[in-house]
Amino acid sequence: MFSGIVEETAVVTAVEKDKGNVDLTLKCSFADELKIDQSVAHNGVCLTVVRKGDGCYTVTAMKETLERSNLGLLKAGDRVNVERSMQMNGRLDGHIVQGHVDMTAECVSMRDADGSTYFTFRHRYDKDMARRGYFTVDKGSVTVNGVSLTVCEPTADTFTVAIIPYTFEHTNFSDIRPGSIVNVEFDILGKYIARLNSLG
Repeated sequence: MFSGIVEETAVVTAVEKDKGNVDLTLKCSFADELKIDQSVAHNGVCLTVVRKGDGCYTVTAMKETLERSNLGLLKAGDRVNVERSMQMNGRLDGHIVQGHVDMTAECVSMRDADGSTYFTFRHRYDKDMARRGYFTVDKGSVTVNGVSLTVCEPTADTFTVAIIPYTFEHTNFSDIRPGSIVNVEFDILGKYIARLNSLG
């Protein structure tokens, strides 16, 4: 379980294909603190540490993860938002993030917000998935590349988020431009409510 508060950006140092899987090796400041089998969110995707050493660690992304997220697009030198799993005695500064990315979305526009930046993303719309809670609501929560954010201006297939300068500078939002592909996890609360209504 995660909170969507990114700790830092890790740098991809190697990408190795292994049949249908991809091993990603990353470098970050807390790499030496990690343990084998520990969970770390990468652009919002929960992955397990399988190797570590020399200030780096390696995780494995399987085929379904690669198809559902932007991790298959990563190459050496790319920056990835990383967050270790939430401690049970800590504050929930963001919102409940599972690390189970639902789909990708494309950045379709950026505009100035008097010091901050509005990013608008378009995602695939499916009426059946929307009935199951895969949608956004005004002032609700959404996770974009592992960052907990508040939604504004939602439509059936788009939503907008406002990024303050601190978030822009300390996450890979500074790398996002129109056409960039990001990972999206919709709010788990909406999914539970939609499921409950479907049983009613």
